[in-house]
Amino acid sequence: MSLTWNASTPEPVPRPGVLQRLRMVARAVTLVALTYFGIIFVVAFNLVERVVPLGIAHRITRAWGKLCLWLCGLRVRRVGEPMRHPGAVVANHTGWIDIFTLLSADGVYFVSKAEVARWPVVGWLSRQIGTVYIERKRSSAARQASQLHERLTAGDRLCFFPEGTSTDGRQVVPFRSTLFAAFFEEGLRESVWVQPVTLVYAPRPPLPGSFYGWWGDMALGPHLAAVFALSSRAEVTVVHHAPLKVSDYADRKALAAAAEAAVRAGLPERG
Repeated sequence: MSLTWNASTPEPVPRPGVLQRLRMVARAVTLVALTYFGIIFVVAFNLVERVVPLGIAHRITRAWGKLCLWLCGLRVRRVGEPMRHPGAVVANHTGWIDIFTLLSADGVYFVSKAEVARWPVVGWLSRQIGTVYIERKRSSAARQASQLHERLTAGDRLCFFPEGTSTDGRQVVPFRSTLFAAFFEEGLRESVWVQPVTLVYAPRPPLPGSFYGWWGDMALGPHLAAVFALSSRAEVTVVHHAPLKVSDYADRKALAAAAEAAVRAGLPERG
């Protein structure tokens, strides 16, 4: 059964003019160059940090995310503060641009489905920036809990998207509680917190409200081109809600429901 959300039809966007097309090319070339040169240093420091944990590789990754978000014509406005407790961030998922947003606002490491590790190029790149991969089967629960425990006790802030799909950015679909199961394993439940975070994108008129959303069967290339050409001086609000202590909840379903309610409450009401 597909988890892909298809409940909305992409709204039309203006046709870019000559100057906007030039901006698209300039931004795309710059992003590729930043990624190419940045990953060289990330790989180098990853090798060094196997011996000495300096944290420099992740600082480079975070700087890359901030620059990429700027190239997408967006700036971050933060509401609330990232939690100080060890734990994870859970957020609504609008599309590929969330990666840049959350690196800019929170400096997180991402949790992704195991299949991503096998994707050409993307899989290799995501491994270099410290992505944690999880499998959706119970037989892997203990091993994954051990992996999460190691990363969390090292001070890493992990982020995952419990909807299991991206949307148009204007609503939240039900959270998949299975993604919270690992936090209830022995050794994690008593020490881990989960902070719900709402991402609210505000494109400037005449762009539609769903402009930054990438969902369903939308092609990636045209969406990237539209953002690079048309997005300018826009804002994404990152709402940090009160963190939830895992041990305060009876089970994964109760924790997922509380996190979902908080993330949904952060979205503006639709008129």
